[in-house]
Amino acid sequence: MSAQVLGFLRNWAPLPLAAPRDLAAAGNDAGAPTASARGGEGEPYNQSRDARLGCTDKELKAGAAANDSAPTALGTPWQRKAWVEVMDPAESPPSPLGRIPNPCRVLVLLNPRGGKGKALQLFRSHVQPLLTQADVSFTLMLTEHRNHARELVRVEELGRWDVLVVMSGDGLMHEVVNGLMERPDWETAIRKPLCSLPAGSANAIAASVNHYSGYQQVTNEELLTNCTLLLCRRLLVPMNLLSLHTASGLRLFSVLSLAWGFIADVDLESEKYRLLGEIRFTLGTFLRLASLRTYQGRLAYLPAGGAISRMSTSPPLDHRGPVNSLLVPLDQPVPTNWTVVPEQDFILVLVLLHSHLGSDMFAAPMNRCEAGVMHLFYMRAGVSRATLLRLFLAMEKGRHMDYNCPYLVYMPVVAFRLEPKDGGGVFTVDGELMASEAVQGQVHPDYCRLVSGCSETLPSQQPPPPPEPQESL
Repeated sequence: MSAQVLGFLRNWAPLPLAAPRDLAAAGNDAGAPTASARGGEGEPYNQSRDARLGCTDKELKAGAAANDSAPTALGTPWQRKAWVEVMDPAESPPSPLGRIPNPCRVLVLLNPRGGKGKALQLFRSHVQPLLTQADVSFTLMLTEHRNHARELVRVEELGRWDVLVVMSGDGLMHEVVNGLMERPDWETAIRKPLCSLPAGSANAIAASVNHYSGYQQVTNEELLTNCTLLLCRRLLVPMNLLSLHTASGLRLFSVLSLAWGFIADVDLESEKYRLLGEIRFTLGTFLRLASLRTYQGRLAYLPAGGAISRMSTSPPLDHRGPVNSLLVPLDQPVPTNWTVVPEQDFILVLVLLHSHLGSDMFAAPMNRCEAGVMHLFYMRAGVSRATLLRLFLAMEKGRHMDYNCPYLVYMPVVAFRLEPKDGGGVFTVDGELMASEAVQGQVHPDYCRLVSGCSETLPSQQPPPPPEPQESL
């Protein structure tokens, strides 16, 4: 274990670990799959079911201590040093949403097939030792199929846990949030603190949290270690939630992004290269550039700052979840205070709630969006392949906006509508495939709570490093 990580744990001085619960004494195997979801809300755990769940029993702790694979070092913070290294709870800067109890109990939902398929190994070698040192007791549940996490949290007894930890890619966080919003008690369920531990391919939410917390951009094990230490630090911050409506009547929620066109194609078409990890997106970009497509549709949006005085007076669209007061039915024209993009030929449209689109894709280098605001990017048709490639390569360090490309448009917005012509192109929501149909959405401010290292002062509000010289396009 590195000296920096050990120093973190010594200086943090956690309270004594609470006695393990009965299920922890059952001698669980963290590698065993879990049983199917319980049949009804509040149904008690039985002993045989608990025996299939990994947790912080003595056997697991001993195995972790004997493991030679140590966590990697933290990324170097580019914000002031004291912000990252002050770890004493009595001295840490106040969080607008307080902090997680100490000691705390967390439920870890882990997808063993995410990314390169090494999530469970990474949990044992990089996460479990830090949680044990920080007096964070955990129960590990392995997801077995698509939407398993969604099914589990829909009926889980949430009062048992202080935090829901998602260890996979961004798709599993999407499942968890939508499962919480499908509960009868969704208004309180969605306030359960969430934590993202990266073990997928893109890991955009974890990379964004890493950025907000003042760390340099890192990937793989370094990013996982950073996010685990933030969980041990126990600070919470608010997170926006995007509510989406489709023409077929589907309502779903996004915690990261909606993409249409080039980015969605790369995401889905590179799925076959998942075992390559993050490189799959670079490979997918080159393959898609070789046969660049144009997508036709209509885009409209409500700019940030234009929503307060001219809200929609139409009946609410919602039967569950927060009311989308800025939206009207999709068969009606957008309100007159919206902006309608005159162009109808696009390369891509991207709605983004966070700074990163992947662990090495710093897509939104501008200041972090205010509560209730999201990033909207779109690229008009006509851009050359060479220019598009240059922009995507520059995105790794967030330098793509420095080119001032006339085809790439950025706007902070609070709501949007996108109507693909003849169902052309594909949509992805948080990296997951969605049917290609008209869709609109509104962002809801500070609707979730997320483990992070930032508080009221964000790294994105500090002066950025001086830009490197760039060629004009």
